[in-house]
Parts: sequence; structure tokens; C-alpha cells
Amino acid sequence: MKFNKLLIAIAILGFSCAKPIEQEYMPTASTIAVDEDDTEDSIRIKAAHVVPTANQYQALKDEFIAFVHFGPNSFTAKEWGSGMEDPAVFELENLDTDQWCETMKDAGMTKVILTVKHHDGFVLWQSRYTEHGVMSTGFRDGKGDVLKELSESCEKYGLKLGVYLSPADLFQIESPDGLYGNLSEKTARTVPRPVDGAPFENKTSFDFVVDDYNEYFLNQLFELLTEYGRIEEVWFDGAHPKTKGGQTYDYDAWKELIRTLAPQAVIFGRQDIRWCGNEAGMTRDEEWNVIPYEEDPNKMNRFSDITGENVAGLDKLYQANFLHYQPAETNTSIREGWFYRNDDEQGVRSADDVFDIYERSVGGNSIFLLNIPPNTEGLFAQRDVKVLKEVGERIRATYGDNLLASASGPSEVLEDDEESYLLLEKGAEGIVIELDKPATINRLMLQEDILGHSERVSAFEVEAWVNGEWKMVANGKNIGYKNILRFAEVTTDKIRIKVVEARFFPVAVSRVAAFYAENRPPQLEISRNKEGEVMIAAKKEDFGWNTYEQDIAGDLNKDMHITYTLDGSEPTKESSSYEGLFPLENGSVKAVAFSKTDKGAVSTREFGAIKKDWKLDKMSSQSVKHEAEKAFDSNDKTYWKSKPNGSGQSISIDLSTSQNIIGFIYAPPGNDSEGMIERGEIYVSDNGSNWKLVEAFEFGNLINDPSQRRHEFSAPVKGRFIQLKATQIAGGQKHAAVAEFGVLIN
Repeated sequence: MKFNKLLIAIAILGFSCAKPIEQEYMPTASTIAVDEDDTEDSIRIKAAHVVPTANQYQALKDEFIAFVHFGPNSFTAKEWGSGMEDPAVFELENLDTDQWCETMKDAGMTKVILTVKHHDGFVLWQSRYTEHGVMSTGFRDGKGDVLKELSESCEKYGLKLGVYLSPADLFQIESPDGLYGNLSEKTARTVPRPVDGAPFENKTSFDFVVDDYNEYFLNQLFELLTEYGRIEEVWFDGAHPKTKGGQTYDYDAWKELIRTLAPQAVIFGRQDIRWCGNEAGMTRDEEWNVIPYEEDPNKMNRFSDITGENVAGLDKLYQANFLHYQPAETNTSIREGWFYRNDDEQGVRSADDVFDIYERSVGGNSIFLLNIPPNTEGLFAQRDVKVLKEVGERIRATYGDNLLASASGPSEVLEDDEESYLLLEKGAEGIVIELDKPATINRLMLQEDILGHSERVSAFEVEAWVNGEWKMVANGKNIGYKNILRFAEVTTDKIRIKVVEARFFPVAVSRVAAFYAENRPPQLEISRNKEGEVMIAAKKEDFGWNTYEQDIAGDLNKDMHITYTLDGSEPTKESSSYEGLFPLENGSVKAVAFSKTDKGAVSTREFGAIKKDWKLDKMSSQSVKHEAEKAFDSNDKTYWKSKPNGSGQSISIDLSTSQNIIGFIYAPPGNDSEGMIERGEIYVSDNGSNWKLVEAFEFGNLINDPSQRRHEFSAPVKGRFIQLKATQIAGGQKHAAVAEFGVLIN
């Protein structure tokens, strides 16, 4: 009788399997179906054999990649254009994609994805199928091609290239003869459609049964994938700024064209790569890449549970019809918003912030996708360049020197060989590594052999030999492609990694490396109480995925000090020293922490009028625990939230005295997306009875970027009472919410 090796292993581990397995072992695959008679145990076994495709594995190895949002919005300072902008607003005179690529290379990035067409339908390449793009501008006398120049720069600097072609297209929706939703019939079409005087060098053709808009989209995909070199990623999002005519997308046709013309490319948003669920660079406690699907993911279905904290836990897998490998891209922008607006008010992330997201995302089993929007001069702004170069220096300084390079231990995990791995059975003592001499470490990197054995580890511990005994210095949950543990520095000559739990044994550890990151002056947070006193403190980092409790930035100590300015200038060591609370009636505070040798990131916070004597005038409604007074209590963590009564929610405040008001500040609740006010109106009054409309306002991308927003009026107004009225809530929600409302005065 021939025994099944997998069944023997299952029996040893105490699992049961309701149905026989014919193979001597279970083969790995990127997608495995769950059958009706599968048990929880057999589903765990199947999940332990779901592995990435070669393209997905390469995408994970790319690790740190760039997004570039560029187009008419860069010149109109909007996040989403209407599609009806005159192409002439794209007033690009100069373009230096070499500067982009040099900066990205310095930052340690490996790939760049260009928004060749955003939702407005404006194209950045010389397409044969539309005039709504660079061909209708003065850029290079109408002959300019941003994608072509970027492609040439990528080849020069050794960067990979991807394209973001928005499925949504407001130009095709809004134009009288637009193709989107024009109710055309699906008929046999040949792609690419010939255009007189513009032959294709690539003679491949496809026959599809599609409607007018899908034919248009496929023709443009053909151009992008055949005329701009090797394309490594095609990026689709799920945005629908406006729909028309029941328009649908023929993803299967798109996939066939991509797989044929760019077999090396991964498809974002469908099948290959998924969104992390937010646009703020947030990471989960556990980011498993074996994902549960209801329908076959190979048919380009979209993974539904993207935004939850637990998207791929065992409880989710047990309910699945398919188990599919699909890595996450952790995406965010270096600036407030996806497009460049200005260099005066638009915030830029600090190097501390970007480096933190890098470690959390790349070290959290995902890919880090950072957007860098060029300015109207066709360049990355110098503030962004400075941050990116510093991030690259810190990545190289930290992760360029593996402190286990000369250590002794299992060669399978110490050698830089992705094909080698060490199998650990349940109850194994762990991996012991001895250094040739004591070293101080505060980072440990672990990897599993995901190509051959999927991701199996679900809990592990790291111990260091200190004072003659083992001391646990860190612990973690899943590993997958890569896990970077950050912990308080420890000096040791021996470390041990123990696998505590796994979804399936044996587990395959492929790499262990240790590093040291220099402690940096902390990021700062600036707050002001209701009496108008400003406090500056070290920002408490919340590394939710890191189970070892500590503040990576470190506390301020005798070797560090804070300086600040109130005149808008950048603080230096000679600026005013922060010694404790200080009064500020109205204005902006900039602060920075210094160590003996380093300068931290500059933090900025703007404050309006002091709220000490403010009183609630009236409000439309309020929820339990979210009373209206919390909209102006000088505490960002509390907020007013109305009852779910739709638009028209309002709150009015008595400022106690008449003020010369030049604008307002709105801070949405950062942890409650139900009430973010996307559009609204501001009114003022002298007596609280007779109200005058000042002007309407609009804030974009609040749900994914719940940061403080500022709106300055076109002209100052005087009044004692001010009213905020919501006319549109983000995400179609029915509540209105305000964490903090401030009044800008002069």
C-alpha cells in the first residue's frame, strides 16, 4: 500500500481531512479552489500551498516603487478634474524626467507608475484615438509625449515602468459624442483599429466583441504596451466619479491584451495586486497575501474585503470559495493630495514619516507605493527631492549592512540565496545564530520561502543572549515575503528565532538578517489648549503591526532639545527654545527637535482665534458622546457628530466678540469616516439671527486623507457668529462631523 506523505503529516499534526488526496503531495498554485467537502483543516492545508506567480514575486521584490500623478490637475490645483478642462490649461513648457528618475533612484525606488490618463480623460502620450491630451497643448509644439520621455529616462537610470490608465473617463462621459456609456452594441472589433498615416510597428491584433468605449480603451492599451518599452505594471482603480448609460468594463478582454503584449506585467486592482485599503500609508497588524475570494479571481474579479482590519484571517479563508495569492500595495502620497497644488500651503511628508512607512509596509509583507507629483515646471519640487534623498540615505545606512553577514548558523537562512530555506517542524528549538563578536542591533528581518511553501508562520519570537541568558526582545505574527521587526537596541553575540504558531508545518524560513538604525530626533506634534497655550511634544508613534511595545523615535532626553518659530521661518538651533507652554493668539508654529548631531523633521501647525470664550449657538442635531461643543474644544481626538439626517447639517458658534474673519480651519475626525464634510457653506452673523452667506467650500479625498484642511475667503468678513453648513458628506454618508473648527482672523 502506498502511503500519502501529506496525509501522514496531517495525522501527525492532529488535523483531519474529509476527502482523500490522490497526489503524493499537494502541488502549489497561485489559486486553489475550496470544495464543498473541505474542512477547516483541509482549507488550512490548501492555504499553505497558495504561492505567488513569478510576476507577483517580482513585484514584491521591487518593494519600494513610485506613483506619479501629473496632468491638468497639476495646473488647476484640483484632485479630480471635470473632464471639460481646455487642454490649454496644461501649460507645460519644460519637462525633466531625468530629474524624476535620478531622485527616485536616490530614494531607493525600483519602479515608477505614471498616470497616463486620470479620470478627466486627458492623455499624456501621443494617442491616435483622441485629441484630448498633450497633442492639443503647446508642450513641445503639440508633439510632446510625457510617457516617451519618462520611458527613456527609466532605461537610462535602470528603473522599471508602469502605467495607470483610468477606466473612468469624464471627457468621454461629458462630451456630446463621447464613447463612455453611449449605449453602443457589443460587436466584433479588431484591436488595434487602423488609423490613416499612423501604422503600428507591432503587427499583433486581437478580435473582441465589445462596445465603443471598451474598444477605445483597448486601442489605447495597445499603444501603451507596444510603443513605450517594457511595461511592468498596469494599474486600474475602482474610482467612479460619474457613470453613464450603464457602462461596464470588459476586464477579460483587457486581461487578454495585457497578458499577450506584456506577459511580465502585474495587473493592479484585478487578480495580481490589490489595494491596501487606504491612501494614508497605514498598515495592518497582519498582512496575509493568501486572500479569500467568492468568485474565481482569474476572471478578473475584484477582492471585496479590502478596507477591513482582518481581510485574510483564517475565519475569512474558511468561508471562501477560492484561495488566491494577491499582494497588497500600501499607497500614499508624499504631499497632501495626489496632485501638486503649491509649495506654500501643501504639506510634504517628512523623511521620518516616509522611512517609517517604508519599514512598516515593505517590512509588513506588502509593497510601498509612494506618489510624487511633479510641479508646473515639470520637476519634482525641491522639498520633495530633499525628503526622498534623505530617505534613500537612511535605507542604505540601515539596510546596507547586515550584521549577521559573518555570523555562524544555518547557512540556508544566512546566505543571500532566495532559493535556499530551512524547514522547521512543529516544536523545533528554533534558529540559533552566533555572531563572531557582540553587535548592537534594533532591526531584524525575516523571510519565508513563499515561492515553494507559501506563507505559514503565524507567530514567532526573537531572543537575544544577554548576561548569560535568553531574553525576548521582540515578537511578531506572520512573516510572508518579508517581516521587519523594530525593537529597542540590544547588544548581543547570539540570537534565536522561535516559531510559536503556524497555519501549517513545516515552515520554510529563507532569510534572517539583523541591522542597526541610528536613533533620530523625534517627529513632533503641536497642540494648543482652549486658553491659547501651545504645547510641543514628541509624536508618539503607533506601530500597530509591531507587537513589541516601544516608541521607535525615542523620548526627548538631555541630549535633545526643541526650538520653534512663529514667523513662518524654519527653526534653527538658535531659534526660541521650547521650555514649556507658551501663549499664541493666532498664527502658525513651526518646531523641530535637535540631537547632538542631527536635526529632526520640521512640524507645522496653524491656529486660528483662541476658543476660550466661544459658546455653542445652535446645531442641527448631535449624537450620543459626540456633542456639538466638541467641535471647538481644542481636542483633536473628540468630535461633534450629527444624527444621520443627510446634507443640511449645521453648527453655529458664538465667538463672544465681533471678529475680522479671513477663513477657517476644518479638521475631520481621523477615526470616523461617516461624517467628513466634503462640501459646505460658511455663514456669518452679527446677532445670530440674520445670516449672510460668505462662500461655499470643497475639500477632496477626506476619507483616505483625513488631515486638517484650511480655507481662506476671497475677502475678509466681520461677524460675531459663524455657521458651518454641510451640503455634501464624503462617501454618500448621512452624518456631519467636526473634530475641530477654527476661525482664521487678522
